[in-house]
Amino acid sequence: MARDPLYGALSLARKAGKLAMGFDPVKDQVLAGRAFLVLTAADLSPKTCKRVEQYCQDLVELKPTALTQNDLAGFAHKPVGVLGVLDPNLAKLCKNALLKSAAVAAAQKPNQEDKSE
Repeated sequence: MARDPLYGALSLARKAGKLAMGFDPVKDQVLAGRAFLVLTAADLSPKTCKRVEQYCQDLVELKPTALTQNDLAGFAHKPVGVLGVLDPNLAKLCKNALLKSAAVAAAQKPNQEDKSE
């Protein structure tokens, strides 16, 4: 998973001390106005996703990721489903990495037209 651009950007944010991890810590940072981006794991429960959407609404940008909670445990040292980026430049880096990750995943996906007969 270390090859994923988003994983690398999030790891950098964590090392810089600018990453809140977990539902309650991220919620506290969002409500205090210190979060610039909130990311959710791909396997986060629908109920938790809804709760995150509610507290992020009109306060901070919320983006889902393709990374699972276990993927994120690689740098978080525990499974985590909600992340808050606390620096505007690192948030921009994470958004760009999220776009790159999506492009890489789309390029690796087999072409559906080739399978039709």
